[in-house]
Amino acid sequence: MSSSSFSRLRASLSDHPGGVGSGTHICGVVVGCQCSAVAPSSALQLHAPDPTQADRDAPSTGSGLIRKKGPNRAWSSGFVAAATALSLATLSACGAGDGADASGQDGPVTITFWGWAKGTKEVVDAFNADQSDVRVKFQEIPSGNAGGYAKISNAVKAGNAPDLYNVEYPQLPDFVSRGAVQDISKYVSADVRSKYLPQAMRLTSLGGATWALPQDVAPQAFYYRKDIFKKAGITSPPKTWDEFRADAEKVKKADPKARIATFFPDDPNTFEAMAWQAGAQWFKTEGETWKVGFQDKATRQAAGYWQKMVDDDLIHVMPSFSQQWTASLQKGETAGYLGASWGAGVLDGTLPDQGGKWAAAPIPTTGGTAASGMLGGTTFAVSKDSEKAEAAVKFAEWATTTEAGIKARIASGTSSAYPAAPELVPVAQRAFKSALFGEQDVYGLYKDATGTIKPDWSWGPVMGTTNNSLKDSFAKAGSGGDDIMAAVREAEAATKKELGNRGIKVTD
Repeated sequence: MSSSSFSRLRASLSDHPGGVGSGTHICGVVVGCQCSAVAPSSALQLHAPDPTQADRDAPSTGSGLIRKKGPNRAWSSGFVAAATALSLATLSACGAGDGADASGQDGPVTITFWGWAKGTKEVVDAFNADQSDVRVKFQEIPSGNAGGYAKISNAVKAGNAPDLYNVEYPQLPDFVSRGAVQDISKYVSADVRSKYLPQAMRLTSLGGATWALPQDVAPQAFYYRKDIFKKAGITSPPKTWDEFRADAEKVKKADPKARIATFFPDDPNTFEAMAWQAGAQWFKTEGETWKVGFQDKATRQAAGYWQKMVDDDLIHVMPSFSQQWTASLQKGETAGYLGASWGAGVLDGTLPDQGGKWAAAPIPTTGGTAASGMLGGTTFAVSKDSEKAEAAVKFAEWATTTEAGIKARIASGTSSAYPAAPELVPVAQRAFKSALFGEQDVYGLYKDATGTIKPDWSWGPVMGTTNNSLKDSFAKAGSGGDDIMAAVREAEAATKKELGNRGIKVTD
């Protein structure tokens, strides 16, 4: 699109009664205006880490989630096709905010920041102590899936959003298309870009613009209780999903109350990571059209496997990170956790009395060849209305590319995040002290797993709708008699409908 066309487009957005970020223009299409997307010739398909989102609070209970019968391949550029079917110029226009920092004030620039990642308070405190130009006022909010995204979205609509907030990789395209974040390209130098994994940087650079700075990447991992496995006669962690099921049967036989792991009905991200690892591709692009299909062989395989595990009562079904789940870990009734690189910190902070009893292993695979999806991964994005973008980026850069920033997060004792800046992995490795895992080098495991992330998964531009549908269907499955695959079909239908509502071409 020419610069004159871009100017006319921005003018049409400015004249629109809803205003930028009002929710009336999304994905490059302004409802009620003569503004439409340009063919996505430069659409991005990028490596995307785990998925996550929730535009409302997660269910308080998960007992009704699923029907229970009686119960090294390098990352490619094939990931987040978030700019597809979006006009690149429209993305810039819808991104809102000119990024101009407030000037003329005496003393340091004060920015507000909302986030939930473990160790964030320690990072903010260290930054504020390290320099005097920028002061960060931090407010901890629920994680995205537990209401954080709803809080951010409501604040953006109300015009009182913080200057900076966390957004996970899968959600970033949606935030960009809705005009909730601003383009920070001019504040991110080539030198800064070079400090991050190229794949992580691509995840935050949509439509030729940079919309966020990456904090971490999150390959999958399996954490397990060594003593419970030993009691069940399991001598090594499962390498395949067939072995995982066999081990699940052994754990249950050794202790009828114990299960090898948990299915989280309120967290679609874990299932999406499993489908990703199995080779699923829910979103593709063909010219100006999104090709959406959640019912491929890999997804059916993953859904069938976990449905059988639930039906045969070989895993618990509980809300993620709930008191119920925590209690089951503390009592030894849950012997493992299918998580990601950040999971070691979660367990370490949850189970202080189980020192030396846990170990980490690669996630099991179908054929035994190492493979991983992504489960999580967080960025720092600047709110569309912030007038302190430069200061916000300065803090985000410090938090993610300096030894002091990484050390503060990991040394907090609550985080095991794998840095998106590879040169700082040794810093995290040295800073992570966990009695729970003894002398095991979990960061060495994460490094290997990062190299096995499958490259062909793409995130769509309406993951909020996709994930909310999965959550709702999972929650209703117990009473309605549906199963995991039925929930997937419903999510596919909801996703296609929302794409249509946003004026985006879609096909099967």
